Amino acid sequence: MMKLTIQEIAQAVGSKNDALTEITGVEFDSRKIAEGHLFVPLKGVRDGHEFIQQAIANGAVATFWSLESTKAPSEIGVIFVEDPLKAMQDLAKYYLQKIGADVIAITGSNGKTTTKDLTASVLSQKYQTYKTQGNYNNNIGLPYTILHMPVDTEKIVLEMGMDHEKEIMELSLIANPKVAAITMIGEAHIENLGSRKGIARAKMEITAGLAADGLLIIPEEEPLLKSLTANLTQSIETFGINVGNLSAKVTRQEKTQTYFVVEHESFMIPLPGSYNVTNALIAYAVGRFFALSSQEIRLGLATVSVTQNRTEWLSAGNGASILSDVYNANPTAMGLVLDTFAKLPTKGRRMAVLADMLELGGEASQMHEKMAEHIKPKDYAVVFLYGPQMRVLKEALAAKYPKWNVKYFEKEKEQLIAAVKAEILPEDSIVLKGSNGMGLIEVVQQLQEMK
Repeated sequence: MMKLTIQEIAQAVGSKNDALTEITGVEFDSRKIAEGHLFVPLKGVRDGHEFIQQAIANGAVATFWSLESTKAPSEIGVIFVEDPLKAMQDLAKYYLQKIGADVIAITGSNGKTTTKDLTASVLSQKYQTYKTQGNYNNNIGLPYTILHMPVDTEKIVLEMGMDHEKEIMELSLIANPKVAAITMIGEAHIENLGSRKGIARAKMEITAGLAADGLLIIPEEEPLLKSLTANLTQSIETFGINVGNLSAKVTRQEKTQTYFVVEHESFMIPLPGSYNVTNALIAYAVGRFFALSSQEIRLGLATVSVTQNRTEWLSAGNGASILSDVYNANPTAMGLVLDTFAKLPTKGRRMAVLADMLELGGEASQMHEKMAEHIKPKDYAVVFLYGPQMRVLKEALAAKYPKWNVKYFEKEKEQLIAAVKAEILPEDSIVLKGSNGMGLIEVVQQLQEMK
């Protein structure tokens, strides 16, 4: 539990309040405030200052208060600041330095949440480790995560997300990571960043706050990243399947497990696909950097618990196998999932439900159409496509395989759900992949509940 005085917090954010009242937690949602907490009134759809009385009623003993706001409360400690969000970020930076935990920062177009989970699992074999909860990976979620880490934390694994340039730079300068890792460069947010080169530059912002004696971990087969490392003085580790300083050889792939060898040592992760092996290599590199033994790394990888909806195996109500990967999608990630699923053993048929990949900008049609390279009738008995962008993929598949069972739904989600439920049999396996905004989680839930 956090233990900071109001005076200490005020000094940390460049304000003044000499009260020695102890603060035991920080919240920006007044409903989550408990006794002894500091309230951070953020501006969103509503101005957080409007909820100060609810925060006080729930136990807040102090609050940041914007200088632009009027009627500051008199019954609790007030720390006047220009911007409550900036104050929360400054407080997080201070708290991180006070605790002294090493930061491991992870970003990438895909796989960062799974990589965060793998890395935290490895580090927890030797150190008190905390990690980003859920998807709290932006300029609000990252400082919030830091401010919620236990006081005995030794290593904290922070996920860093973005959709515009300069966002990861801001996060890196708050966290000052000891280790920074980039999982991959895909096409996510290309609409905002213009090109994969723009995405690579934005991801490399993770080095803005990287410690001088720190480590950067990047994929070997990504020239866009390697070309941006020329002026870095920190150590650099590259990884990949059969390439890189850390080169893994995949030896066996099963439905729920993948086996691989790195540096003559054998490892297993309870996840499908070689793309998850590359995520595991980042965790391996972090573990080795912090002097974990091979056995500790092996145990951490083998016992990982991953965040929901990231390559998650589930069961339909009738017993069919579901591979749910519906949190997000970009062309690189979707292609990898489709290629992996096509190789996995199944008693019955393989099927796929694919939904639109969002934020791809002017090249969206070509990128959706290109998914036809990863889908073949010999691998998939039925393919369900959902969303207006998927029309081009339907047309591409119809041109290549005119008699194949491809079913398209532009907006009719209920019809999609009904069609999938009518088709799937108890021994079948089905993979679902699409951007979170397309709501494929509803299809997953309906399959789980079917009788």
